[in-house]
Amino acid sequence: MLDDRFRGQLSAKTIKEFWPMAAAGPPPSVRMLPAEPGVYRFRTAAGRALYIGRAIDLRRRVGSYWRDLRDRPHLSRMVAQVGRIEAVACDSGHEAAWLERNLLEREMPYWNRTPGGAEVPVYIRLDQRVGLRAVRSPDTVAGSRLFGPYLGGLKVRLALSALERLIPIAYAASKLSGSERDLARVRGVEQSDRAALMDAAMAVLERDPAAVAAVRTELVRRRDCASADLGFELAGQLQAELEAIEWIVSEQKATRTDTRDLVVHGWADGLLVRFEMRAGRLSTWTQRRCSEPTARDRVAATAPEWQSFATRNAALAARLHHVQR
Repeated sequence: MLDDRFRGQLSAKTIKEFWPMAAAGPPPSVRMLPAEPGVYRFRTAAGRALYIGRAIDLRRRVGSYWRDLRDRPHLSRMVAQVGRIEAVACDSGHEAAWLERNLLEREMPYWNRTPGGAEVPVYIRLDQRVGLRAVRSPDTVAGSRLFGPYLGGLKVRLALSALERLIPIAYAASKLSGSERDLARVRGVEQSDRAALMDAAMAVLERDPAAVAAVRTELVRRRDCASADLGFELAGQLQAELEAIEWIVSEQKATRTDTRDLVVHGWADGLLVRFEMRAGRLSTWTQRRCSEPTARDRVAATAPEWQSFATRNAALAARLHHVQR
């Protein structure tokens, strides 16, 4: 887009010649997108995939390609080729991140540059001996529980920092140094508390609503207290930890430790949407015209836990399709 210093000096005709997409504005299909997390795909009018991306707000993010490319001027040539927009509404930003990664690892359109995104897959291990740890491998260890996978090593480390701040399992160990015993005393933690602390951490990682709400409330309280005391660095750290907790406890179905394969179908207004889960990853997303009788058996075979996801994304696909015909 044009620098604001010069905008007032140029006529509408000059702006249109300099940046025709800005003058035209986003296509009508952008208004059909929800203001929710998800993944979007640009295609040419002939159906060739151009680009796959993810967003916290699909409508705002996709619309930005027709409003402001000042930091991405190379994409203007791609946007000029967009003939169709497709999208999947996800239950969280974390789910959208995983779906984008899986799709790009399977097939990367020309305008994408990084296969699978930059985040690192990480697990959290809750171990009877060492407490909470971030690990790269999903290998099981006797006496431990594995949670994840999560995308983003930094987010996972921040989430562990929050959990260790509020649920100090490490200070309930049998062998502590002198300084660790002092810190355990300050925190009011004893070895006999270890089982209860393990249960509390497990409840958060299992996304128990009450446990998550308690952690969220306490982090907000400590953040606000730190801010009121002008401890802005601590307040910033607590805010980052709060956001990381929200990331790891958010709904996420696109990648699982369960490696079974399954196929998910949704149908709406003449359009069938199909997702495939292979080896625990949702990595294929297609859509096509289809009559209701033909779609009926496929939709009925979709697992109950996927039906809401499939139904709302079929409805979204149909809205986008009909406005772009």
